[in-house]
Amino acid sequence: MGTSFRRSRKLGAIAVVAALATGLLAGCSKDSDDGSSTSDGGNGSGKGKITLTIGTFGVFGYKQAGLYDEYMKLHKNITIKENVTTRTDVYWPRVLTRLQAGSGTDDVQAIEVGNITEAVQTQSNKFVDLGKDVDKSQWLDWKNAQATSKDGKLIGLGTDIGPMAICYRKDLFQKAGLPTDRTKLADMWKGDWAKYVDLGKQYMKKAPKGTKFVDSAASVYNAALGGGSERYYDKDNNVIWDKSSGVKTAWDAAMTVATSDMSAKLKQFDPTWDQGYAKGTFATVACPAWMIGYIEQKSGDSGKGKWDVAAAPTAANWGGSFLGVPTASKHQKEAVELAKWLTAPEQQAKVFAKQASFPSTPAAYAGLKPAADTTAYFSNAPITQIFADSAKTIPVQYFGIKDQPIGTAITDVGILQVEQKGKSPSQGWDAASKEIKDVLGQ
Repeated sequence: MGTSFRRSRKLGAIAVVAALATGLLAGCSKDSDDGSSTSDGGNGSGKGKITLTIGTFGVFGYKQAGLYDEYMKLHKNITIKENVTTRTDVYWPRVLTRLQAGSGTDDVQAIEVGNITEAVQTQSNKFVDLGKDVDKSQWLDWKNAQATSKDGKLIGLGTDIGPMAICYRKDLFQKAGLPTDRTKLADMWKGDWAKYVDLGKQYMKKAPKGTKFVDSAASVYNAALGGGSERYYDKDNNVIWDKSSGVKTAWDAAMTVATSDMSAKLKQFDPTWDQGYAKGTFATVACPAWMIGYIEQKSGDSGKGKWDVAAAPTAANWGGSFLGVPTASKHQKEAVELAKWLTAPEQQAKVFAKQASFPSTPAAYAGLKPAADTTAYFSNAPITQIFADSAKTIPVQYFGIKDQPIGTAITDVGILQVEQKGKSPSQGWDAASKEIKDVLGQ
């Protein structure tokens, strides 16, 4: 997931795993000072003959959907321990360090989509080739391709993808005098993220006291970027971040938000962002599938029936993730079996039912049904259909080896300079450019 916050993500996304993905995601359990936490999937006995660890970032949904407990019941000699890290920008550098050291990795290691190219190009010898143990046709072709090295080694099995929607508080829209019908809203901003931003200007004219239209400019940036045909690299792996049409479109939309009064100026996946959900301080958020569960969790009971979901301005992907097995695992065979089981269509459908993380396995699509409480939470929106329609037309995008840190430089340095420190868009771009050049060693 994301993507992620995840679901990265995740994030990277997603992902995004994302994921994001997703570039990206907040942890699903209480975090320690280093951004990590450990849970045992509900089984604290430690009596299994083999303990398998799985390293994730954010809310992957495996524990929440009861999959760890289910797997341990099927495999009496296995105990699963999940190690969760809140942010991918903390998680992935730590994983890289441990991969290089050849020790300290988890038996199963999540990889966000923004990091998968780096993993494939520089760390493939540190992962087990999973292509020898699975039917690769279970996953979307483009998803497999992202995790496949030039010599054909599949280092990760796809978890979720991050098709995009807009989640919005219909109660706040009504108070601001805006339409609340999801179809009408989707038509109003269809085809252009600038139209979505324009609606934000209308919202702010009669905004309920203490509320903003959107959580952050970075949210708008990531969503718009996910709908472009160009990101930071071209198909030949050339760096194009400074001339990418997708980056320009996303940056322009984000700058309109950052230089206006419509943003709550929250950094996504920070505690203040979570509090914004709980207090209802922003009316919309760009919402990849993996974020559905996150919103439900963070908004709590007070948000039930107030949130709704509409199609995004453009089909976009934010986040999505993979599960890999490091060669440093002391239980490779068992770890591979766990990764295969968790990413199988049946299990991906169960995670979707719990938190709407959209599967990367087409065989799961026909029977996808969100949980009844999730459907009710989001005003009976046709969640499955909205995300499926987006997934069908997501543009092909190319990810590069430094995709994730380039994106972080733009959102966490460039955009924040403008949104939170009052710098001009050109100053924000210059700050992001400097950071990116440092990342690329230029």
